[in-house]
Amino acid sequence: MKVLLLQDVKAQGKKGEVVNVSDGYARNFLFPKKLAAELTPTIVNEIKTKEEAKAHKLAEEKKLAQENAAKLQSVTVKIYASSGADQRLYGAITSKEIAEELKKQHDIDIDKRKIVLESPIKCYGTYTLDVKLHPDVLGKLSLVIASKE
Repeated sequence: MKVLLLQDVKAQGKKGEVVNVSDGYARNFLFPKKLAAELTPTIVNEIKTKEEAKAHKLAEEKKLAQENAAKLQSVTVKIYASSGADQRLYGAITSKEIAEELKKQHDIDIDKRKIVLESPIKCYGTYTLDVKLHPDVLGKLSLVIASKE
């Protein structure tokens, strides 16, 4: 008998999976404990609808990420910082500061965890940073660190 698991069942599968189990196991254990539901045409249609909705949502997220990647290509974020006599910054420029300046200067909202910093930025200069917008989409961001004076 094919059933849809409503919760994780040890040795059978995870929630939302369709599995084949014996009739007695389904009637005597899974159904009374509300761990599974019999696979009916209605449930099959619901599963298909949910999968289509999920695929559509993922496609929309990827499209939005590609649009943001295109925006980031043409954007340069400029951050002013102060330094000591040896041109090394006081502290380091963090991904949080970069995300805040990007929002302030260009009105593009990117999560700070998506900005990839190979190492802390502690010197003046121009940097090109990777931004992981989506598992399949990687954007590039230009960053200029300049003196406050």
